[in-house]
Amino acid sequence: MECVTNLLFSLLLLLTASSITTTALPDKTVSGQINSNSVLVALLDSHYTELAELVEKALLLQTLEEAVGQHNITIFAPRNEALERNLDPEFKSFLLQPKNLKSLQTLLMFHILPKRITSTHLSAVSHRTLSNDHLHFTAGKVNSAVITKPDDVTRPDGVIHGIERLLIPRSVQEDFNRRRNLRSISAVLPEGAPEVDPRTHRLKKKPAPVPAGAPPVLPIYDAMSPGPSLAPAPAPGPGGPRHHFNGEAQVKDFIHTLLHYGGYNEMADILVNLTSLATEMGRLVSEGYVLTVLAPNDEAMAKLTTDQLSEPGAPEQIMYYHIIPEYQTEESMYNSVRRFGKIRYDSLRFPHKVEAQEADGSVKFGHGDGSAYLFDPDIYTDGRISVQGIDGVLFPEEETPVEKKSAGPVVKKTAKPRRGKLMEVACRMFGSQFHACQ
Repeated sequence: MECVTNLLFSLLLLLTASSITTTALPDKTVSGQINSNSVLVALLDSHYTELAELVEKALLLQTLEEAVGQHNITIFAPRNEALERNLDPEFKSFLLQPKNLKSLQTLLMFHILPKRITSTHLSAVSHRTLSNDHLHFTAGKVNSAVITKPDDVTRPDGVIHGIERLLIPRSVQEDFNRRRNLRSISAVLPEGAPEVDPRTHRLKKKPAPVPAGAPPVLPIYDAMSPGPSLAPAPAPGPGGPRHHFNGEAQVKDFIHTLLHYGGYNEMADILVNLTSLATEMGRLVSEGYVLTVLAPNDEAMAKLTTDQLSEPGAPEQIMYYHIIPEYQTEESMYNSVRRFGKIRYDSLRFPHKVEAQEADGSVKFGHGDGSAYLFDPDIYTDGRISVQGIDGVLFPEEETPVEKKSAGPVVKKTAKPRRGKLMEVACRMFGSQFHACQ
């Protein structure tokens, strides 16, 4: 409450200073003025005090005052409950760090439009925000967030719509993921005392140190736990117990990103509830492996039949085929298919491969009726895990057995006896008098 009082006092000071400046210097134009009936003062309402405190900490009062002085604004404000209970504490701590001031400013200006838009004009279009990003509107939603209180506060210089949660632009989310991954890299633990070779009585040579983030030595198939289509037993990754990456946190983060992105709830449910693939992926990433997930959207998952999911291990087999043990982005995959035509990526469903090719200016996976297009590119990219949204569920091509040609009846051929050179000459001279010449 003290922060809110300080913010209100700051606004009143700015109002007083603006009026004094206008009186003393009538020949100069003042770019922004606010009064007690301004939408910025209304932002201090009890429903939106948490957002008002973030605006004060982001040092955006002067910027918003100038914006109000130039044109009307529209604010999409989450209520206090959404910021207090539903916001990730780690993400909130990231926003409040002084070094992340630019990310906080970008996030807050992502909620403000430099124009007046009432509830009657919220149609299925997109509008540019003060952060130069775009907000997309659908029926009663803005960027998949429900507008809970349209036209909650209306003032002559703007309008405030209440929404259910905070809107997070992709640039801020990627900055948060990148900084958290850098923080999760741990230092290499010190080794023990040097060992002496008992045969030569000399110090044993130390193996070359494994740098943080170095690619594993073992193939990924040898590091996986045995599954419905995999035989190798689990093997330790490079460096033994030293994990340079927090794979579980990264997998959890990309699953949360899928849920917030919208349209991939079925995929997240299968990874977490129906299978243990989330735990398996977290362990692989912790050991240094990289993964690319081809995530079918909810419409594609709804087309799966009961027969396709009823067999034991069927969900695991389907998901294994959608995980590529490489780090691929939309740009890298599109450049590959543009240059080489068809590309066959390895999948965790060994030995089946995922075929990709260029089609209609995009990347097409699979073959025939079971193909899928790259639908939502780069949903999540943090350098270790890449998630690419597709509009279909992929299945490996069924191997058709090659029919063996039936062998015909065996015909025995008898070789005629060969005669020597002298016998050939004798037969020409004496004709068929000899029995051997007949």
